[in-house]
Amino acid sequence: MLISLNVIPALGLKTQLPSAGSAQQLKPQKKAIITLGAEEQLQLDGQPVALNALVSTLKQQQQENQTTTIIVNSDKGVAVERLVAVMDNLRQGGFYSVSIATRKL
Repeated sequence: MLISLNVIPALGLKTQLPSAGSAQQLKPQKKAIITLGAEEQLQLDGQPVALNALVSTLKQQQQENQTTTIIVNSDKGVAVERLVAVMDNLRQGGFYSVSIATRKL
């Protein structure tokens, strides 16, 4: 399953949240940015990485009990086959929260 990520401006009513005695601060989600360049480059958070090392590198960075949200930032000139190979590699490695960054038209 592919999910497209679009930047959507926040719209709606201004609200004041109610109080609760059991309220907890949410843990910030860890994000990882994977970049696919038009010239066969592959980067993880701005650092070059080989496709066969991508999952192991992500797992090393992942903290215990914290989900890593992965955003794939792919040049529009990258072959779909290459993008699918990266996403398939991530899924087989156990990373299911993957989004594709897009630009708003």
